Amino acid sequence: MDAHSSLKPAHNVPPYLGVTTSLSGRAWRERIAAKGVSPEILRELTHRLGLMNVAETDFVEPLARFAAGRGVTPEGLQDFIFPTLKALFPEPSCFMDMDKAVSAMLDALECKAKISIFADYDVDGATSAAQLVRWFRHMGHELEVYVPDRVTEGYGPSNAAFDTLKRQGTDLVVTVDCGAMAHRALDYAASIGLDVVVIDHHLMREEPPHALAVVNPNRPGCTSAQGNLAAAGVVFVVLAGLNREAEKRGLFDDRPKPDLRQWLDLSALGAICDVTALTGFNRALAAQGLKVMSQLKNAGIKALMEVAGDKSAAVNLMSTFHSGFVIGPRINAGGRVGRSDLGVRLLSTDDVEEAAALAHELDELNRTRRDIEAEVLDQAMQTAEAQGLWPSDDPVIVIAREDWHPGVIGIVAGRLRERWHKPVIIIGIDPVSGMGKGSGRSQAGVNLGEAVGAAFETGILLSGGGHAMAAGLSVERERIGELRRFINDYVTTHVSEADQIEAVEIDAILSVKAASRALYDRFDLLAPFGQGNPEPVLAFAGIRVGFAQAMKGGHIRFELSDDGGAKLKGIMWRAEGTAIGDALLRPVGLIHVVGRLKADDYMGRRGVQLEIEDIALA
Repeated sequence: MDAHSSLKPAHNVPPYLGVTTSLSGRAWRERIAAKGVSPEILRELTHRLGLMNVAETDFVEPLARFAAGRGVTPEGLQDFIFPTLKALFPEPSCFMDMDKAVSAMLDALECKAKISIFADYDVDGATSAAQLVRWFRHMGHELEVYVPDRVTEGYGPSNAAFDTLKRQGTDLVVTVDCGAMAHRALDYAASIGLDVVVIDHHLMREEPPHALAVVNPNRPGCTSAQGNLAAAGVVFVVLAGLNREAEKRGLFDDRPKPDLRQWLDLSALGAICDVTALTGFNRALAAQGLKVMSQLKNAGIKALMEVAGDKSAAVNLMSTFHSGFVIGPRINAGGRVGRSDLGVRLLSTDDVEEAAALAHELDELNRTRRDIEAEVLDQAMQTAEAQGLWPSDDPVIVIAREDWHPGVIGIVAGRLRERWHKPVIIIGIDPVSGMGKGSGRSQAGVNLGEAVGAAFETGILLSGGGHAMAAGLSVERERIGELRRFINDYVTTHVSEADQIEAVEIDAILSVKAASRALYDRFDLLAPFGQGNPEPVLAFAGIRVGFAQAMKGGHIRFELSDDGGAKLKGIMWRAEGTAIGDALLRPVGLIHVVGRLKADDYMGRRGVQLEIEDIALA
């Protein structure tokens, strides 16, 4: 059973602490009220947590409140606190076309056909491909991997790519993290006699593309109920299907059956970096995968942690932070500004020296990516202001300009979404061809992939699709204005005004004194955190700024205090020059603060600090 309920969000929720408009322009709401959690459910969760004896009595009620705010039911509490693959693993055959895909791959294996993996160039694509490479290598069969160049080839399969694979003697192509919407390219593959299996998770049409099999939990008609999986999670289920069918065929008579758990680190990395909802089976994948990741058995992951200078893994502390902010960006850097296949090669190799060399190359590319990103971010803000796109009442901000590197536009869209609290699409235009490549990032309540898919269906876009929180597209320069109008009209029509406005959902209110390390340590019961399972968000009412200082990069360090003399220090990222930053650096009186507790282990102190999310004047 999924640990999450189907509670309907409550409407007309009163503002928390009376905050209807914070300094970031957002309303504050109590999370359990916004989710429509009844007092009876909260009492039952508290009771069951007490019986589980997993935390001190003082922390049971707050933990129950946190769980309730994430849609956890009393019946699903055990699986939420202790997510296991045994309890939550789906039946592989419930995925549409799973049995066809498994049979096609094993048929190719048994007749020693040439199998090529066509992978997307991001972390999800790399981890998906690496899992298949490692499984087939165990079976004595090396796979070829083809990753398109982001700049010259764009996203997904193409006629040219299939021509290349055909010339190289490929018999079977397995696309991972792409292919679900590549109707024309897959029609072409069929016309040249190239068999294709699609493994994907992106939104797709009712009619699947021409392929031997299309395995996608978001395919209309699929009964798996696993639509929150990243492609890496879908591939992990495919591996289970391969193991089962290979055993039936006697393929393990002369070799041991591979223990799939050894590759859980790859499936977890894909799930976390693709910002998929960490609920149900996907939560178990992430939780168990982080444990495997902490063992550093994958030479590539170990090399990346070493080149980043992060020692956390040495003491078994790998977390979603390390996946999303240490490992992920470096793997992505190859596809963004370097060679697109570097990530797959790194995660597939067992050669320590090769892994070290690839990790250093990716680390350097990541530095280059950061420089390009900073330049594009600055230009995007200037362009938006000059063209009157921001501030704006548009529910989606669409910004376009020539010569923006396609490898960073998605990151810039995410940065601006965080800053403006609205979905953002960034489009870089090739000055010669006039072709625009765009990437968008959204927020809860606005399905951007659906909106972009609708624009593609109407003919405005040359290509386009994605999922709820992110989307990619290609568009002719002359149609960008039409795209902007269509996207905003679509969101206005299909999304309620309330859902278009991002609100800060708060789990609990604390005194400064109550923000203790003991409470923070109990949050481990709720981990791993990510999309669908956010870190606990806490409010502190009527406090003062005792000290604040701007730092390099626009970050601000500060110390807060209450009337009783209790103090709490912390940081606000990229806040200088914003209304929130001004409230810290030039305080005017009492404020309400919302944020997340973080560990402060500097010099062995084992304390906590606050990472601010928002501020409102009291």
